[in-house]
Amino acid sequence: MIMHRKRRLPVSIPVWQELKTMKGAGQTYDNLLEEMIEQVRKIQLEEDLDMWENSPDSEYVSLHE
Repeated sequence: MIMHRKRRLPVSIPVWQELKTMKGAGQTYDNLLEEMIEQVRKIQLEEDLDMWENSPDSEYVSLHE
């Protein structure tokens, strides 16, 4: 088992209360934040792909070409 060093993240009371409502039973704040980070990364990737696909310079080139 790998022990990670713990850090404190100061948040405002309203943000902490919102996080608390989002956290599932038995879920740690660390797990919740990991899930949130993954969701944001997926959204950013989708937005980047949409932007690239809709840019006038984008062309799909087959790997076989």
